[in-house]
Amino acid sequence: MRAAVMHRPGDIRIEEVEKPVAREGHALVRVAACGVCGSDIPRMLSKGAHVMPLICGHEFSGFVEALGAGVSGLAVGDLVTVPPLIPCLKCDQCLRGHPSRCLDYDYFGSRRDGAYAEFVSVPLTNLVKVPQGMDPTAASLVDPAAIAIHAIWQADFRAGQTGAVVGCGPIGLFAIQWMKLMGAKDIVAIDISEDKLEMARTAGATHTLLSGQPDDALPRCHLIIEAAGHPSSINQSVQLAAAGGHVVFIGIPTSDVPVTMKTFSHFLRQEVSLHGAWNSFSAPFPGDEWRAAIDKLNDGSLRWDFMITHDLPLESLPEMFQHFAEKKGAAKVVFRPSRTPA
Repeated sequence: MRAAVMHRPGDIRIEEVEKPVAREGHALVRVAACGVCGSDIPRMLSKGAHVMPLICGHEFSGFVEALGAGVSGLAVGDLVTVPPLIPCLKCDQCLRGHPSRCLDYDYFGSRRDGAYAEFVSVPLTNLVKVPQGMDPTAASLVDPAAIAIHAIWQADFRAGQTGAVVGCGPIGLFAIQWMKLMGAKDIVAIDISEDKLEMARTAGATHTLLSGQPDDALPRCHLIIEAAGHPSSINQSVQLAAAGGHVVFIGIPTSDVPVTMKTFSHFLRQEVSLHGAWNSFSAPFPGDEWRAAIDKLNDGSLRWDFMITHDLPLESLPEMFQHFAEKKGAAKVVFRPSRTPA
């Protein structure tokens, strides 16, 4: 089969590799769509992965091609979405119902081969059948949509309150839509790109601001989702919080994060609660986040079409990652690894 293989950061090649088999307890999945996660970019361009060479890609959907022994509840041809985390289900955190915090996990696209390939072997625990007729692209976006609601659920956010998203990539755009569905009075969106802010308005943001501009006129917010991971956006997110508000961090920094005196004073004096949010899972695995995301993506409550800026064949992957290296703009990039249309 064809796959995009990362030999080392920046060295990504389209190659013919051995096709996996549907071994016991697994299904062979023909990948229909695989989205680029923001974490893929530093992994494939600078940081590297736990093992290399490696096939990256973890936001994916596909059609069951073959069933291994012991796999039930699925048929060849079923469309599935795949939670990328493979929790041990044995450690203290898994047993307490927190698989996102698993202490001994595996992961598609960073610790084992992922979905920038025609086929992937997937264990039964990670095969999530989606409703008949669901768009395969929508099914590939369940993970970022679930990450967004997992973050929101870290805090006590209620109808009539004001929310904010700092960093309007796909996860941030889904967070805006979740807040709107939950009855937010107003939703603030901040980003470095005017194109992303236009997408934020499409998603439901009522106030938008280009990063770096004064935010004094913006309402203070009960919940802020920080989805950029930059020191400036992290500090700004804390300062946007209303008294007693909540800030949830899901952006992944690539360097140390200094906290200014102004930020710390606001956090301290206004009794702001700071939360981390990691992954998108709860118990029973993969969690209500995934079940809610599938439902809302399938019925159209969560829109995704306006986010897609690049819809590409697998052969375009090395060129697209060079595009990322040159800091050229993109929102959601989706690859189609299969040789024939799904």
